[in-house]
Formats: sequence, C-alpha cells, structure tokens
Amino acid sequence: MTIDVPLSSLLAPRPRQNAIASMPMSALRRNVIEGLRAGRPQIGPQTVHIDVTNACNAACTTCWDHSPLLNVPRSGAWKGQRMPRPVFQGIVDDLVAMGSVRHLIVSGMGEPLVHPEIYAMLASAKAAGWELTVMTNLVAADMDRLVDSGVDRLLVGVQGVTPATHAAFHPGWSEREFFRLCNHLRRASRAGIATRHVQVINRDLAPEVPAMVRFGHRFGADRVNFKLASLSAGTEACMITPQQRAWLLDEGVPAARALADELGVTTTLDLFERQLLAGLDGDTPETTTPIADVGCFMGYAYTRITVQGEVLYCCNTNVQVGTLADGPVSQLWYGERWQALRDRLRAGNYLPGCERCGKFEQNVKWSARLREAEGAARWRAATGHADVGRDENEHGATGLDLAERTAPGHGVGDDAVHTFNTNDAIDAIDAIDAIDAWEADE
Repeated sequence: MTIDVPLSSLLAPRPRQNAIASMPMSALRRNVIEGLRAGRPQIGPQTVHIDVTNACNAACTTCWDHSPLLNVPRSGAWKGQRMPRPVFQGIVDDLVAMGSVRHLIVSGMGEPLVHPEIYAMLASAKAAGWELTVMTNLVAADMDRLVDSGVDRLLVGVQGVTPATHAAFHPGWSEREFFRLCNHLRRASRAGIATRHVQVINRDLAPEVPAMVRFGHRFGADRVNFKLASLSAGTEACMITPQQRAWLLDEGVPAARALADELGVTTTLDLFERQLLAGLDGDTPETTTPIADVGCFMGYAYTRITVQGEVLYCCNTNVQVGTLADGPVSQLWYGERWQALRDRLRAGNYLPGCERCGKFEQNVKWSARLREAEGAARWRAATGHADVGRDENEHGATGLDLAERTAPGHGVGDDAVHTFNTNDAIDAIDAIDAIDAWEADE
C-alpha cells in the first residue's frame, strides 16, 4: 500500500530552528501560553502522534475500527494499510526542523507492533532525541527488541485484570493472551520502562475498577489510566449501565482511590470520576467529558497523523486540517484551516465528538496552566466563556459543585445502586492472586 505524498517536500532539507530546539520545556510552555492568549500559536506542536498501521491483532469491543459490534465494519483494504517507513522518516525530519517537538507517540488505528518495520521506525524516532511513547496492547511485542529500542514509555491497553474479563473485552482471545500480557508487563517493568496501564471501562470491566489498582501495583505500573469508554457506531451496546455508573461513583471509585493511596499507585481516578459525572444526565449517557467546562487547547500543542497521511487537529479522526499531500506539518500548522479551527473552538463552538474528548487529561492540564498564568478573565476569553458570569471551581468546572455531584446516589435512585452485584468486584480482586500461581509455573 502506498500513500500519495510528495516525498520531496517531506524529505527536502529544512532549516533547523535552533533557538526553539534548545528551549527548555518551561520556555516552550510559556510560548504555548502566549499563543493561547493571542489566539494564534507562537510555536509548533510539542507532542505529535503518528499512526503507523490500521492492522490489529485484537478486536476490542469498544474500538471504533475493529469492534465486532460496529454497525458497518471497516473493509479489509482499510485494515491492511500501513505507513511506509520512508514516509514516517520524512515526517520525523520535518518535525525535527520545526524544533518544537519534545514527545512522539507511535500508535495506530490498529496495533503498531504488528508493523513489520516498527522497531526500525522507533529507532529513528529516538535518534531525533524525543521522548518516545508507544501505545500498544503489548501482546504482539518482541520484548527484546522493544526494550532495545529505547522507548521511554508504554501506554498499554490492559483492558481487564482477569482472564475472563480480558477475553470478554477482546473477543477471540483466551487466557493465553492474558498471561502473555502479564509476562510482557513484568518484563517492561523490570527493564525500567515507564509503563502506564490503560483501562477503558465498559460494562464488562466496570466491576474490576478497584482490582485494576491492585493489578497495577502487582506489575509495577507507572500509572493506571482509567477512561470511560467513548462509544459510537454500534459500540454503545457495551456501555456501562446506569446501575454501574451509580456504583462506580458511590463505591467503586472511592474504594479504588483508597486502595491506590494504600499501595502508592498513581491513577487518573479524579478524571475518571469527572467523566462519570459528565454522563450522569440520563439523556446523554454517551457523554464522557465536560469539555465546555475545561476548553480545548490541542491546536496549540498537539497533532496526529494517520496512516493515510491525514493531519488531524486532535485525536478525533473526523477533524482534519489537511493531508501530507497538501504539504508537511510545518506548513499546515500555521495555515488557514488550522487557524479557523482554533478560532472556532476558542469561541466555545465545539464539534461533534468533543463531548467524548480523547485528550481530556491534556486539556485539563493546559486549562489549569492558562488560568494560573493569565487569570480567570483571559481563561474565559480563550474558552468561549467571556460573557458568562458564574462560579467556577479550581478545575474550571461550572454549575453544580463537584462535591454535590458526587453525593451518593445523585442522579439515580438509591435502589438502583444496590441492585448492582458488588461481589463481582470482590471476585476480581481475589482472582489476581491466580497470576502469582501462573508466574510460579513459568
């Protein structure tokens, strides 16, 4: 498969912006803040996400591309697409010339580690001097080569901490893949690779939230990332139930938080709780993020490039700013289409899909940085709240106070809370002990 990209424009020598390239991260962030204040970027992206393949070794139920629940499955031709190595290298060279990039994420709309040249591509990314993250389910990894690649961080889609739930989330897999994952997680931890466990919560995994903290501790997770599944196009069939949402808010998240404090495990439970609250309204259960309360800042710090050469404003594949056939990222970044999207989102005019923002954590961080550096008035001007006078908590949330929204049973009847079988959560924690027995046999 080939991509219609003018390689000459990607591979042609470009002047390196030495002044930017030598900036410390604190200076880069000040430049981003200046861009947010002005409404126009003063510097290029700091984080770039490149998808290298659409092929996948899994069929996660929540996946927008490979789930068996999709109303209209992706074609075999689409699933067979992968980015040629020369195109990847051309993108790397262009980003190096921009000077602003500090972090590269290598992923795919499938599994990046099934790309036949993935380890050479990782090596070229590390040669650029960036922090390198790979998003993966880790099952397909050649762990010797992955460790030798110099990858700094792994974002591992764990998705279940027992063989049964892991298989339920990954139809077609069995305990073989689960224990292979456990083996690879242990190897990554022992190799000193910062490994974050990603747990995308659907109805199969909701009971395991507290157990996921214990699993993260067991396998040396740098952090456990909890994310409410963002669902559409048929995958809504695996959405958490109202009873599960209530149980998570009233019991599951508090129990997980207490366990994380006890074991010293870093998590994103606070953000996960906000996601649960965002969909508390029974009319919009598909909402996973209160993006209007936070604002969108990705157009000043981030971009994503797909296998097909589409250049995206954020991680939403429906929000394109152009393609590599139109020009390199360094050219598109300061172009009219990108700026038009910045202006729209700055006015608080969000796009379809923004209510399921996949970069919510990053937006929360930039929102807090902007408020701290520039004050509430300029934060409101940058998020479409300039004419809105209302109380705001320290995270930028508006309206109903966060503490009030987390009151037990809020939004659902208490009877519904207690109909959820909490024994499932207890069983999940107990089942982790079986992993030790398996490892002892290896």
